Amino acid sequence: MNASRRGRPRAFDDEAVLDQAMQVFAVKGFSATSLDDLVGATGLNRPSLYNAFGNKEGIYRAALARFTGHLDAALGRLVEDEPDLARALGNFYRGALDVYYSTRPPLGCFLFCTATVEIVVHEDIQADLARVLRRVDGLLEAKFSAAQAAGTFAAGADCRLAAQVAQGVLHSLAIRARAGASRKALERMADFAVSALVGYAPDAV
Repeated sequence: MNASRRGRPRAFDDEAVLDQAMQVFAVKGFSATSLDDLVGATGLNRPSLYNAFGNKEGIYRAALARFTGHLDAALGRLVEDEPDLARALGNFYRGALDVYYSTRPPLGCFLFCTATVEIVVHEDIQADLARVLRRVDGLLEAKFSAAQAAGTFAAGADCRLAAQVAQGVLHSLAIRARAGASRKALERMADFAVSALVGYAPDAV
């Protein structure tokens, strides 16, 4: 029976189903989303959802992986393809805001605005979030280190801490977008953060 099930082609598009599930989770959060909500959003029955993704946590984590994969690729290119530190950070924040304001009303970041609620009681979701935080820290730290080597970022600055602070701004943008802040206001906040980070001078502290 299992071999037959594995060999049978799916009658639906996994990625489309995850996109539909993601919208429900993004609005209601993981805990408040029911299987009936997911059935209604995806058009699949419970057995089909279970067979494809496992339980509700499995569906959520699959949607989370899809979201973070796209976000990592998009933001990674914006940072890595721009040699100038200030422009790279500006691109990074504006690329994130494009995602945060892609719905009406803006829902912010699917990862930061839903996963943080669940990590105390769901260890796998905590691990997923921690993994993304490390990846973004690493991406930004590499950019700060390259700028430092090129003499465009303060020689005495801690690049790892700078990366963590830069990512902290990203989290704040996500939360503020979801809380109703205008995109223009958050673009100003991002521009100020870039100026503060790039202009960091440890000797002045």
